[in-house]
Amino acid sequence: MSRLRISEIFYSLQGESRSAGFPTVFVRLTGCPLRCGYCDTSYAFKGGEWMDIQGICDQVAAYQPRHVTVTGGEPLAQKKVLPLLIRLCDADYEVSLETSGSLDLHGVDPRVIIVMDIKTPGSGEAEKNRWNNLQQLSSKDQIKFVICGREDYDWAKLQMQEHELADRCEVLFSPAQAYLAPAVLADWILQDNLPVRFQLQLHKILWGEEAGR
Repeated sequence: MSRLRISEIFYSLQGESRSAGFPTVFVRLTGCPLRCGYCDTSYAFKGGEWMDIQGICDQVAAYQPRHVTVTGGEPLAQKKVLPLLIRLCDADYEVSLETSGSLDLHGVDPRVIIVMDIKTPGSGEAEKNRWNNLQQLSSKDQIKFVICGREDYDWAKLQMQEHELADRCEVLFSPAQAYLAPAVLADWILQDNLPVRFQLQLHKILWGEEAGR
């Protein structure tokens, strides 16, 4: 039986990415090999409940969603996430996968929208970036940088240039909570005329700084 350890399944508005604002079911898997300094979902590092894929799909279907996001933690840390993604796509949901990009993307259903978070130096985990994952991305996917300060911003600009990221897919820049004022990041993007989408965490604007969903 294919089982996954699930931290939570809940229905909310998507707070980030191109789909921000859409009602979405979130399937949050337990476990993550990274320990980013700004992580706001550390409660998903351990615990959770074992569920089989049919049970997960039944719980998702109860919300009658159009959009489903599989997240973590790091969802790819559990290999059985791959058949779960296939089942969700087969159910005709628009499915997105939020991943750190530190684990191999090979095998992810091509129908899934990948939102890959490239770790900046300020995260403390930049050495874990798996750069060959870029070859798995297409124009439907998205790359995200969480920016902690000017060093991160300049580093992210350099990666965009070296890897031609804006030509590969949409690129998102977000200020790290409590590290960088959103308006400062917005001004830097405008000054440099960067081909990126600035984003804030909509769910935290709506429900407070400590909102995990």
